[in-house]
Amino acid sequence: MEIYIIEDDLVSNIQREFRKWYPYLKLQFYKTSHREGESSGKADRISSELPLSEVTMFHTGGKINIDPERTVAQVEADFLHQFSLCVQVMRQSGGLWLQTTDTDHWTLQQQNEEGRVHSIPLESEKPADFDLQDFN
Repeated sequence: MEIYIIEDDLVSNIQREFRKWYPYLKLQFYKTSHREGESSGKADRISSELPLSEVTMFHTGGKINIDPERTVAQVEADFLHQFSLCVQVMRQSGGLWLQTTDTDHWTLQQQNEEGRVHSIPLESEKPADFDLQDFN
């Protein structure tokens, strides 16, 4: 699985393509890079409506391998080394998005599954009469 990247793309196009494969993960783009296991600051986030040409300097397209067995650290490093794009993979946990700093060594598949599991409402969170309906 690959994401094709061209200079004219919007950040949001790359994010949307990634989410097609991993619905419980998302890519967040930042102004500065980070090391494996480090988080990125909210103030450094890049708007998803910006074209890549305003975020980085590259003039040829390319692709990023997002196969399920690749780790978060590998994918983030590829974005940085191939396109000078600073990204963090974020994982959904209920209504929150978490930076995967402590689990950068997990595969995309593991991360996505963890996000899926933590986004399913617990039975105890449903109201007691959740399945009852009064149509009279």
